[in-house]
Amino acid sequence: MSQRHTPVLIVGGALTGLSTAVFLAWHGVPCVLVERHPDLLIHPRLRGVNPRTMELFRQVGVESAIKDACFASGEGYTWMPVIAQTLADERYVSPDEPNEGFDGDAGPCSYGPIDQDRLEILLRARAEELGADLRFSTELTGFRADADGVTATVADLRDGSAETIRADYLIAADGVSSPIRERLGVPVEGPGVLFHTITVMADADLTPALRGRPVSIAYLNHPRPGTVLMAHDDAGKRWILGVGYSPEHESPADYPPERCAGLLREAAGLPDVEVTLRPQIPGTDVTVLGFPIGAQLARDYRVGRILIAGDAAHIVPPTGGLGGNTCVQDAHNLAWKLAAVIGGQAGPALLDTYHAERHAVGARTLRQAQAMAGGRMGLPAGEEPELIDMSAMVFGYGYRSAAVEGGEDRVPLRPRELRGQPGHRAPHVPVTLAGRPISTLDLYGRRWVLLSGSAATWPEAAEEAGRELGLPIDVHRFGKDLDGDDLEARHGIGPEGALLVRPDGFVAWRGDGAASGAALTGVLRRLLCR
Repeated sequence: MSQRHTPVLIVGGALTGLSTAVFLAWHGVPCVLVERHPDLLIHPRLRGVNPRTMELFRQVGVESAIKDACFASGEGYTWMPVIAQTLADERYVSPDEPNEGFDGDAGPCSYGPIDQDRLEILLRARAEELGADLRFSTELTGFRADADGVTATVADLRDGSAETIRADYLIAADGVSSPIRERLGVPVEGPGVLFHTITVMADADLTPALRGRPVSIAYLNHPRPGTVLMAHDDAGKRWILGVGYSPEHESPADYPPERCAGLLREAAGLPDVEVTLRPQIPGTDVTVLGFPIGAQLARDYRVGRILIAGDAAHIVPPTGGLGGNTCVQDAHNLAWKLAAVIGGQAGPALLDTYHAERHAVGARTLRQAQAMAGGRMGLPAGEEPELIDMSAMVFGYGYRSAAVEGGEDRVPLRPRELRGQPGHRAPHVPVTLAGRPISTLDLYGRRWVLLSGSAATWPEAAEEAGRELGLPIDVHRFGKDLDGDDLEARHGIGPEGALLVRPDGFVAWRGDGAASGAALTGVLRRLLCR
């Protein structure tokens, strides 16, 4: 049996795994991804990338490709959820949820209305372009972790050959049931699976039911309470139907095409509409898939050399589109930390902050999605039904961990409230750098960044700290190489102050006073767990 080494082995080739491969490869970290399925799933699942996630894809050069592949223009695009008995109802009800919307002042990116299947094609291409080793039809058959790494065995399902891979770290992106999480004995918390749904993708002209009304997704009571009908184009002629079923008494095989077509007609309120089902798995005639809808959170996101991410770490009801975006943001948080640890810039304990930061976000996301599902679908709303404004959920979630110094409360902040608070995303401010207009968010990505007040001597301190730690630090002084309006005030510092921003764009430290290379060195040592 052949054996090879890789710094990171990723198990799972859907949204989380592919995003992780892109982010790692962009940081220069070699990785191998294995996925037991022969190809990507056609089913759309996630129907849009929120502006914060678009900022992450912007960093790694995928934003323009996503815009080109969107099913509608993201500029001014509005997601339209409605509640009704059937799609043909004369009146729709809008969900009663706080939402300030995502205006142009929040960040440089707009909402990306793209289906997950199309997004995954783009991510696969970008990961391969950056040098990631992606292996489909390849299954993890066993693994053994020790203090120095993970030894995994994988099988090529096409020819039956086997290989041993020695990895410094293994990322479990293997989905809701996560065999890796199960084998590690990591329990999940929360109500678990709330119900099961069968889904079909179909061509059907439902414009007579819409009567010119824009609908992105409809939460319906027919043919059964909890039915979902989601537009798959902007013409009203391709749809995704989700209907609850009981796996104890039936299976997707009990839903032949004619039965599914009838269910869609009932949901639409159009008894005579022509319905044509479409395959959902490449190279097959599978038209019906079963999915669990649930709410659960893994108790631990890290077990030694194994990190748990995406649906393996958390599942939430799909209301609000929070689940898939949270998966991508898990991957982004984890990638720069793995790059720092593997590259020798940080101590291994930095990876503990992945759990500390993302588990808290996962818990809040779960509560928000449950509350939204309660209002839209009549599902149990959970213990904390009060909803948070969606702009704060998307842009303003906060971190408290060893990788943040002086962090404040993690209560999500609206975009206009982001003023350089440690533990929160750095604010978006339009600036000019070397005569070129950019967002301050374009400064972040691979390296640590120190933003300095106009009268401060922090740039010299950063140079000293960088030499001492062997850590590249990008330095920008307001009013010197960065020009913009109210830069100091919008970053919460005075002319003598400074802001230290992590590679993921989150503020790690804020200082306002006499600059000191020794003091900044000490701060960075603590933040990097060295």
